[in-house]
Amino acid sequence: MDLSEKAELAIQGDKEAFMDLIQAVQKSLFVIARSIVKNDEDCADALQETIAKAFTNVHTLKEPAYFKTWIIRILINECNRIIRKNKRVYPIPYDLRKTSYKGEYEQIELFEVIDDLNEELQTMVTLFYIEDLSVKEISKVLEVSEGTVKSRLFRARKQLSELLLGKGEDKYELS
Repeated sequence: MDLSEKAELAIQGDKEAFMDLIQAVQKSLFVIARSIVKNDEDCADALQETIAKAFTNVHTLKEPAYFKTWIIRILINECNRIIRKNKRVYPIPYDLRKTSYKGEYEQIELFEVIDDLNEELQTMVTLFYIEDLSVKEISKVLEVSEGTVKSRLFRARKQLSELLLGKGEDKYELS
């Protein structure tokens, strides 16, 4: 049974199906929350509130195929609420992030470079490259146009390229 079928059951009130959905997306939710709120306590609060709100409002989900996008939007709103409330920033420990995804040194270096981007671009890169959401899905999650997503991804790629290869180097010419 795929996520969309489970989402349909959850919409109809099946608690087991809802729990299966949460288990299917929990790693993604953790990584996204961690990249936004930056500490364990706030991350746990955001996840808990997100799951509670999703459970209470799952009946309002119009398109079961978009369950993951829908719950990520709830999570981002919760994270933003926590940030507004706390008005603080914490560095993300790399060892926590690397447990979420395979690969040792490459992932650590990737997250170090992503951390050098501004928060808006960090979220965009995390959703597109790490969580593998499409431009259309990111557009729905962040409630911005697809053109905005594309331009921010372009800016992020350019900044990442400069951070990785240095400014002024010809990045596209093969030796």
